[in-house]
Amino acid sequence: MNIPIAIIGAGLGGLTLARVLHVHGIAATVYEAEVSADARAQGGMLDIHENNGQLALKAAGLFDQFLDIIHAGGQATRVLAKDGKVLFEDSDDGTGGRPEVPRGELRRILLESLPADTVCWGHKVTTVSPIGGGRHMLTFADGSTVTTDLLVGADGAWSRVRPLLSEAIPAYVGTSFIETYLFDSVTRHKASAEAVGDGALFALAPGKGIAAHREPNGVLHTYVQLSKPKDWIDGIDFSDPEAALAKVAKEFDGWAPKLTALITDGETDPVPRPIYALPVEHRWARVPGVTLLGDAAHLMIPSGEGANLAMFDGAELGKAIAANPDDVEVALVAYEKDLFPRSASEAVEAEGVLKMCLGADAPQSMVDFFTKNQPVK
Repeated sequence: MNIPIAIIGAGLGGLTLARVLHVHGIAATVYEAEVSADARAQGGMLDIHENNGQLALKAAGLFDQFLDIIHAGGQATRVLAKDGKVLFEDSDDGTGGRPEVPRGELRRILLESLPADTVCWGHKVTTVSPIGGGRHMLTFADGSTVTTDLLVGADGAWSRVRPLLSEAIPAYVGTSFIETYLFDSVTRHKASAEAVGDGALFALAPGKGIAAHREPNGVLHTYVQLSKPKDWIDGIDFSDPEAALAKVAKEFDGWAPKLTALITDGETDPVPRPIYALPVEHRWARVPGVTLLGDAAHLMIPSGEGANLAMFDGAELGKAIAANPDDVEVALVAYEKDLFPRSASEAVEAEGVLKMCLGADAPQSMVDFFTKNQPVK
């Protein structure tokens, strides 16, 4: 079977591309390794930015649906010292340009906007082979194959498509996150809920931090941040959640109990997330019939831009293809010409965000950032 446009990965970027193409009357097929849309939880809150994520949703014709899922108050921000003292606080009055939405709800909107047969679930790509003329053959884990005229890798950090274009391999950046959750926080974890506030909390110190966000229904979603060698995080036995959380919490001895409780009282198994990134200036020479978007193209340190960039990539690629329906190579050249400097600039900023959060001047560096960028009200 030949598929004119094959998108690997049903994340936000791949789905945005499929939707923008659909808006322009162009069919595409998305191949996703997971067996269904509900195969796993889709993560926490995303702040969707005016200059990229929101533009992508407008290009996809889904902006009104996006407005319906905004978590009111989610843009509130506070920075705390390790003793719990509030160093900076800003409320959400609804005028900010980065409203928060649940990632799963945003993905649902994208999925529901596509024809039912657009996404092929349970199709894990095992090999991708050029077959000449800019066409490629995809082989899936079940042994089935398809060929495609245009292959788009939207398959994340460990992309199977990227090696067709680049020899770059993501490298550990020296920092790991550990993810935990508290539920029904208003009644069962009152002190931690009050510390987090209505939106995002940053409790920081050089080399370590506790970042948390209040999600709908009283959920507190925490990312513990530690600048540690990879073998340190690998040495924790996360199959023993209680012992793992105890070892992580030990790094925060002396911190306010309402902050450390975000770790020690975790109600789900802690999930380690070592942070990897591609080179800041990652790019590739034009290869006929294939390109990348999102983390597959520019995996970078988390900075709040990843989902926004993936969606913007998808929208920009979709628009380029729609503008050049008879010459996909012209579309890919135009798309990549803007992609490379855009992603490099954001990757540099992401490195700066990590330094601001966990560098020698934390938490004052974060306070200074928010104070400088606080909108005039």
